[in-house]
Amino acid sequence: MKPSRRFLRKPKKFWAHVRTLGQHLGYTVRNSQQIKVPTITEMRNALAALGLNARSVGTDARHTALGASLRAYFLHRAKVLQNFVEPHLMDAAEAKKLFIKTRAQFNPSCPLPMNKQKGKKKAPAFLTGMVNMLIEKNSGAMTCDYNPLELTTVTHAGAPLRTLARRVDGAFPSPVNPIAVWEIKEYYYTTTFGSRVADGVYESLLDGLELEELREETGVDVKHYLVIDSHFTWWCCGRSYLCRIIDMLHMGYVDEVLFGREVVDRLPALVRGWARIAREREKAARTRNARAPRERSNRARNTSSAG
Repeated sequence: MKPSRRFLRKPKKFWAHVRTLGQHLGYTVRNSQQIKVPTITEMRNALAALGLNARSVGTDARHTALGASLRAYFLHRAKVLQNFVEPHLMDAAEAKKLFIKTRAQFNPSCPLPMNKQKGKKKAPAFLTGMVNMLIEKNSGAMTCDYNPLELTTVTHAGAPLRTLARRVDGAFPSPVNPIAVWEIKEYYYTTTFGSRVADGVYESLLDGLELEELREETGVDVKHYLVIDSHFTWWCCGRSYLCRIIDMLHMGYVDEVLFGREVVDRLPALVRGWARIAREREKAARTRNARAPRERSNRARNTSSAG
């Protein structure tokens, strides 16, 4: 899923209101699976209850531009979660079926790791395996680090320019000067929405904040993706965190979020785009290497002539 352009580049003040209202009003309608869409009156009352400026959103009869934007965003968030995200999330049986189909179709040589469960729940990591297979198939077998065991680093003149605080789940083509990095959060066998799942959301937020700073301060753009699945974990137990993920997407901290079965539809096009960038980089590097001897020779002649 891509973010809606209507809500990209909103000021930090807008997202402060989104978070504050979410904290006070909640993200879901109690005793239902509906995503909450607060009215202007509810927003005003929430801000007033917190001792904040309720006039900033206006009234139902005459709302401010901020109030109208907030209302439109909450409507959009609820719509995409209920109409797109929820239908794309899979349970373990569905994910297993799609994994087996993809493996039979591609006959991959890339890593297909196992999950961390024990006993009867021990199985391939279905979502991670599908991501790996789709990358291998659509990159033209280019180099890819499917499990980086080092921190992501961007360099300049051969020295570290920025190094992220934590390891990511995958990097293309490598964790050094990557074109794209991604996190995979598949929780098919969890029975509750625990702190470990919540931490996964905030880990991606940290990565996004660091990559935003990198982009704004140096102009280097590393694509950042989040891939998640498990209908029970995310939809039945964690809808409030799905709201936070949609917020994170529109705040620009993730380029795209792929939900469940969406990986088979969307990831191939993304990977082909990464591969094009990689080929352009390789071509530019060959050109620079070819020019270097001539430039050294020219400098040497100029120095000799000057002498």
